[in-house]
Amino acid sequence: MSEPVVRYERRGPVAVVTMNRPEYRNAQNSAMTYALDDAFADAVNDPEVKVIVLAGAGKHFSAGHDIGSPGRDADQSFDRRAVLWWDHTDRAGGDQRFARESEVYLGMCRRWREMPKPMIACVQGACIAGGLMLAWVCDLIVAADDAFFADPVVRMGIPGVEYFAHPWVLGPRAAKEVLFTGERFTVQQAKDWGMVTRIVPRAELEQRTLELAEKIAGMPSFGLALAKKAVNQAEDLMGLRSGMDSVFGLHHFAHAHNAETSEDALGGQSARSMRDANKEA
Repeated sequence: MSEPVVRYERRGPVAVVTMNRPEYRNAQNSAMTYALDDAFADAVNDPEVKVIVLAGAGKHFSAGHDIGSPGRDADQSFDRRAVLWWDHTDRAGGDQRFARESEVYLGMCRRWREMPKPMIACVQGACIAGGLMLAWVCDLIVAADDAFFADPVVRMGIPGVEYFAHPWVLGPRAAKEVLFTGERFTVQQAKDWGMVTRIVPRAELEQRTLELAEKIAGMPSFGLALAKKAVNQAEDLMGLRSGMDSVFGLHHFAHAHNAETSEDALGGQSARSMRDANKEA
């Protein structure tokens, strides 16, 4: 029997949701996305769960969207959850890509950000592009001292990943540096910019994350839900939600431009070429 792409475990008042494609650095395909959604729903619907921890199995948190593994399933239909557009599999061109990414990237991530229970990302190793999206929907990020981050998709001619939270999470200047260079930034830079909550030794990552989760779990659930909603509403009043809408359009304009001027909508880039360029940077 094959391993599930997402593991779910209850540890007292904490639900630990673990991405489980370590052989592909937890690259995010649709199967994983929908499995995450199922796990988050289980955690939200369980009255005994007070806090959710999102983790990645193996050496890395997530290498981002799956654009090259044998499990890539962009052409498959799933039971849609965000329901912001129709099914993508019987569509063509920009309609197909816009439909899929409205569902599995922007739509899903927005729903997860708004879940009423606190979420903590437990990050080690690589957290790249789409991996940032998964960490950014969480309320807090506890990162190991070996963690590193990047959004290198400008190499594809695309202005950042679909869940465009960069200026709010990193600040405008840091967001521009990250996007303009495509370079990795360190866990200390992420902490200095306000993205990472705590840096801990790699060997203590799980323990320290669970300690924080259990401390938060001691607070009243309704108070936590209202506090989370209050901060999220403040971010939205600062333009987060409308900013994402506008950049999502630019994102798809870039895909369309690539499709007209290069060999594909990714500007001829692959998982390997992006990884190699990121190492060189």
